[in-house]
Amino acid sequence: MTMPVYEFPLNEKMRNYLRIEDLMANITLTSSSSSSRLHIQFFEHLFTLLDLLERIDIRGDVIKDLDAQERNLVIWSQHPNIDNTALSTTLKAVIQCRDGLKTAGKPGSELKSDGFLQSIRQRFAIPGATCSFDLPQLHFWLGKSDEARSKDINTWLSSVILVSDAISMLLGLLRQRSQFVDVVAKTGFYQGNADDKNVLIRIKMPPKATVYPTLSGNKYRYALRFMEMEAGQSIASGSEVTFSMAACK
Repeated sequence: MTMPVYEFPLNEKMRNYLRIEDLMANITLTSSSSSSRLHIQFFEHLFTLLDLLERIDIRGDVIKDLDAQERNLVIWSQHPNIDNTALSTTLKAVIQCRDGLKTAGKPGSELKSDGFLQSIRQRFAIPGATCSFDLPQLHFWLGKSDEARSKDINTWLSSVILVSDAISMLLGLLRQRSQFVDVVAKTGFYQGNADDKNVLIRIKMPPKATVYPTLSGNKYRYALRFMEMEAGQSIASGSEVTFSMAACK
């Protein structure tokens, strides 16, 4: 049985990275289906992603982080006992992503000029407003062949896939750098002191755990509180909880 992993970002940039990663996972799942119902969900996730990308300068943040990764990889390449083949492959991928983002525009900006997307986007902000009488043009599109819909979807996603791939790479490298250690919360509560480079706390729970973690705090100090679910209500646990934790930086 898979051990659930909860991830808690310690700054706004990391929150944005995780949200984009999650939205892209949903977009990938719903866009790859031939079901028209799932394609409606695809648009919901796509418009949510575009709303997020329009509010933040994610491209600038990602380029800075890729620059930092390049510097770190160059330093690591000088260490003995390093797998230079794997490191070289990763370094090339980082540079390729970084250079691609530098020459690209703001992620998702090209879709503002897409007449079809703009004609349906506002309706998706209204609960339940995806019926054929609300959006006849959407239902006309849903009636197209799988091949035609897939071609349109790939065109739309090309505007965001570069930054999505870069974020996936950055998060993958971040997660790989930190190892899980076993920790005990004596009364369902654990307080930790993080150094100022920590950006993500990962909590791994046993498969049959009867509690789930919540986190409050920042990159300097954080507190974990474990909660029980009773009759649909969340209640702070007073029991001893054993879990695994990784502080990523």
